[in-house]
Amino acid sequence: MAILKVNDLNVYYGSIHAVKGVSFEVEEGEIVTLIGANGAGKSTTLNTVAGLLKPRSGSIEFEGESLLGIPAHKMVSKGIALCPEGRRIFQNLTVRENLDMGAFTRSDSEAAEMREVVYDRFPRLKERLNQRAGTLSGGEQQMLAMGRALMSKPKVMMLDEPSMGLAPILVQEIFDIIKVVNETGTTVLLVEQNAHMALSVADRGYVLETGRVVKTGTGLELLNDDDVKKAYLGG
Repeated sequence: MAILKVNDLNVYYGSIHAVKGVSFEVEEGEIVTLIGANGAGKSTTLNTVAGLLKPRSGSIEFEGESLLGIPAHKMVSKGIALCPEGRRIFQNLTVRENLDMGAFTRSDSEAAEMREVVYDRFPRLKERLNQRAGTLSGGEQQMLAMGRALMSKPKVMMLDEPSMGLAPILVQEIFDIIKVVNETGTTVLLVEQNAHMALSVADRGYVLETGRVVKTGTGLELLNDDDVKKAYLGG
């Protein structure tokens, strides 16, 4: 069953029509990715689902309930966590304090439980609990952003460009973690410019071009699609 359903979404920035009738579904337990070039409307779509932008028209349903009009800060208690582009961690707070910020909708016992889960997924963060987040490497900051999102015990975790600016070896590590997060029960909606990595881990993908969905298929189908290869995979 679809846990998240987006239908005919239209989003504008002033007079610019950025997202044009986008529709997609995410089934419970899946990794679904939105791929496309810069400016294709991927992040705009994600930010609209997260309640940060208001669509002109269309519908967004989560577990059968409309999300339209629900403010962004209420999304977390509904079970949706966004790991934003550029990481957006609290630079002056410690790793531990950043993680605790992610658990503000959870009880103390749930926060303690999720802290152990995060330490298990990200041993490097556990080693740096009292370190200021701003002094972490780029890869560690991405891990912290993902760990903070996990602290809310989300049903759906939305990741916006998690590999941006990272060295190839770290990109692999981040995607391995995304797979583990998914295998341990969290549905993932992934926006990513590294189409090859995204499609390698995704159950299904949607290709966006200039604000429209132009193709959809399983991760494997899209990896082997000639148009996708030519446009996004250097094939």
